[in-house]
Amino acid sequence: MHTPQLLAAALLVSAATAFAAPAQYIIIDHSTDAVMTKDSALAIWKGQVDAKTMARLSKLYPVSKWGFISQVEGGFTTDKICVITARAMMVPRITASRLVFKPSQTATAFGAQAGATLDQCKELAAAKLKEAVASVGSSLISR
Repeated sequence: MHTPQLLAAALLVSAATAFAAPAQYIIIDHSTDAVMTKDSALAIWKGQVDAKTMARLSKLYPVSKWGFISQVEGGFTTDKICVITARAMMVPRITASRLVFKPSQTATAFGAQAGATLDQCKELAAAKLKEAVASVGSSLISR
């Protein structure tokens, strides 16, 4: 290859990398489908952190080394009480797509609502996951 062709190829590769989307944290959800879908959980994670906080968080905890896991469990008791447990965790990342379940930071939120419908129970689950995610985020930033 000629030098101009090599320079053009190098310029093309560097330009593509410069304009590529920034790396994202891996977020894995292990929730009970009855109270929280994976898409809902991911939307909650993404909605809780603004761009400024994300920039600060990624400087303190590099995207290449950390990821997040959420888990929302619960349902109805025999007395028709909706009981929810939501947990958010920051865990180490071992490869580009794998996390280790060895939480570095964890927050858990609990909630119960008597006489709730299934939709109200799902709303309670979303509220408790938001609470847990906010708690993990604030503890990471305030360190």
